[in-house]
Amino acid sequence: MLKQRIITASILFVLFLAALFGLPTLGWQAVVVVVMWQGAVEWARLSGLSGRRATAYWLLTLAMMAAMVWFDNTMGLEQQTVLHLFWYILAVLLWVFVVPAWLITGWRPQNAGLMAVVGWVVLLPTGLAMLDLRAFSPWLLLFVMTVVMMADISAYFAGKRFGKNKLAPAISPGKTWEGVIGALIGVSIFVVVVGWTSGLYKQYPVFPAAIVAGWWWVALSVIGDLFESAIKRQAGVKDSGALLPGHGGLLDRIDALTSTLPFAGIALILQRLE
Repeated sequence: MLKQRIITASILFVLFLAALFGLPTLGWQAVVVVVMWQGAVEWARLSGLSGRRATAYWLLTLAMMAAMVWFDNTMGLEQQTVLHLFWYILAVLLWVFVVPAWLITGWRPQNAGLMAVVGWVVLLPTGLAMLDLRAFSPWLLLFVMTVVMMADISAYFAGKRFGKNKLAPAISPGKTWEGVIGALIGVSIFVVVVGWTSGLYKQYPVFPAAIVAGWWWVALSVIGDLFESAIKRQAGVKDSGALLPGHGGLLDRIDALTSTLPFAGIALILQRLE
């Protein structure tokens, strides 16, 4: 199982790098639209939508994401900023307030329509962040996503080796506090290595704040991971899909990105507005 996970993850990473650095803007936008479409297909299943309702949902999601790409390509920067901020603010409210309360109370909404709307707030800001960060610099998007990847890898191996104290046994029995500590350590080392080798620590005297930001990233990634686990448990499924051998569905791979990328997107916009 581990070997299959590693092979799939390696292939995905190579394809991602090729798309990130090799595709023109329009090509990257097409990739993002397809990713959000697949995410909507899987979210429809988790939400209890089936048949025509499921098809209508992912078609509408596809149309919404494609429409926002068209909007970005035809409207001015000010109009783009307003639209993106709207979705980013919704995402921040969801991940900072709604999801923690959702997980703490063990809420299990039975309204498929409500779950569909939540899916849009989970998916669409993630897609917009993938567009915004890559437009600013492919290296920035790679760094942000790699931090999440390092948190995931470190948590996995630390949990396997030292895990004893369950993080949220009612939601995801496999996750432990030792895994979270491992993620914090792994991300801290990664940020220090990147800062040192790139020379960024010379430009930013407050570079240690980047480590603290990395810890915040770990917390957000854990929340995203737990949230998807809770949704899957409610739906009575182990994985969101079967697209990726050894990993499950697309949502199983990007769950932590949905809770982190929108924060990077809104930070980028706010920095531009200063």
